[in-house]
Amino acid sequence: MKPFMSRRGFLASAAGATAGLTLAGCGDYKPVSARAANAKATLPMYIPYQGVPTSMPATADGVSVGYEHYPANPVQALPDGPPAKGPAINIMTLIFNPVPPPVGSNVMWQALNKSIGCDLNFEITPVTDYPSKFAVTLAGGDLPDAMLMLPPKDNAAATPGMLDALFEDLTPHLSGDNIRDYPYLANIPTASWGPCVLNGGIYGIPMPRPVSGGPIFTRLDLLRKLDVDPNPSSWKEYFQLCKDVIDRKRNQYAMGDPITAFDTTMQMLGGPNKWSEDGGKFTFWLETEEAKQAMDAVRQMTKAGVMHPDAYTVTGKVKEWFGTGQLVINPDGAAAWNDYYTTYAPAAKGFDLGYLMPPSWDGGKGTYWSGQSYYGVLIIKKAPKARIKQILRAMNALAAPFGTDSYLLRKYGVRGPDHTMKGADPILTPKGTAEVTLPTTFATDAPFTLYYPVKPEIVKTQYAFQKDAVERLVRNPTEALYSPTNAKKSALLQKTLDDTRKGIMQGRVPLKEWDGVMRNWRKEAGDQIRVEFEKAWETRH
Repeated sequence: MKPFMSRRGFLASAAGATAGLTLAGCGDYKPVSARAANAKATLPMYIPYQGVPTSMPATADGVSVGYEHYPANPVQALPDGPPAKGPAINIMTLIFNPVPPPVGSNVMWQALNKSIGCDLNFEITPVTDYPSKFAVTLAGGDLPDAMLMLPPKDNAAATPGMLDALFEDLTPHLSGDNIRDYPYLANIPTASWGPCVLNGGIYGIPMPRPVSGGPIFTRLDLLRKLDVDPNPSSWKEYFQLCKDVIDRKRNQYAMGDPITAFDTTMQMLGGPNKWSEDGGKFTFWLETEEAKQAMDAVRQMTKAGVMHPDAYTVTGKVKEWFGTGQLVINPDGAAAWNDYYTTYAPAAKGFDLGYLMPPSWDGGKGTYWSGQSYYGVLIIKKAPKARIKQILRAMNALAAPFGTDSYLLRKYGVRGPDHTMKGADPILTPKGTAEVTLPTTFATDAPFTLYYPVKPEIVKTQYAFQKDAVERLVRNPTEALYSPTNAKKSALLQKTLDDTRKGIMQGRVPLKEWDGVMRNWRKEAGDQIRVEFEKAWETRH
């Protein structure tokens, strides 16, 4: 694993941040028009894995497969032996967790390399530093064999011209029936492959995520104590629920993040999921009347005291506030469901999570925004055909699905040092908890699976949530589209929009100022982004 700490300090400085932004635009890459960047390609055929029966199967519309227990006899994922024998594969990626022990003292990593047939050298960077690291690496020219590429809106250096110049077009290997050579990659749902298409080719392998996204979690144990209805049927009832759970003596409030409170309210209003499309014409979610209504609604919530007192001044604490009972409602990602039980249930007697489906504003069933169907894309440096195939075989092994011995190894390590068994289910040891943070999931992965061996009974609830969510889904029509202006400017402009939104929701800024903010957004970049997305949509449809 290459060291990153010496460079990290540089990138954390103001000069380093500026350099990273400058590097994002460097390189003699041929400019690509919005139409050319969004040219269509034949997507891989979707061939779902059928190896492990379950009463909670994956569905074509996006429900994840669920299992209460691991098979007593896991399927052998690689029956012909290590599939990617050859030279080491260097992978640059990121991590949210602490960095795992190095390969020399990490039995899970050693076993993984042995099963694949070559050394997987993960170059790991903390998530907050990754966009700058990506840009610096491109500028330096010393590319790893494969590297995580975040969505363009999160990484301005990820341009179509850069991909065409430096990275492999995988279309001959993965499009249509060609994906059959890599059956576990073929098990990745079609929606996750869409963002891999640029320049009329397939330029990467997705890191799939569930389209249902994560729930609006509730602390069901706290709601039971309060004897309140956890399922409001309108905005009015939802607002009342938020007020009913306030207990200042216990430092207990309804929500702790004004942005997710806004998103929840927008779903009740039927607002767009980032953008809406109608007849090829696009509308930004924050330029709608629903957006102004949602800001005013959260302002009312703030005034009523349902938001945590530090909601507008402290960041990075919402998960902890919810887990420790300071919040009763908190939207979060799909993986957070298991994480909350692992982290907080041991210290909270009776800890129990539920979920809340947003009702329609005036009553009835509300909409639910889809999650992003991928986290990022693994791009592969241009190389001879044999080398590309070796890397693809390795990535195919990293996508081996639930129920196989390879999945068990990736997620739970080696039996004994990394996990013990509870029946057929693996339970991580402290050593395993540290070792399995090796970020294979940020190279590629199997489709999201609902499974929690510590508390298997929650899987049925997780599956019920996903079934309900996909019936209401409002998708983001721009997820698989590329807009160069959006890639360059949206992150900076979004910060300005978020700051003003928070000011309005906190009551510091008059709502009437929002119209002027949106006029400026349209002038600065919004109208150009809209035009580019409309051209992209026309190209794809």
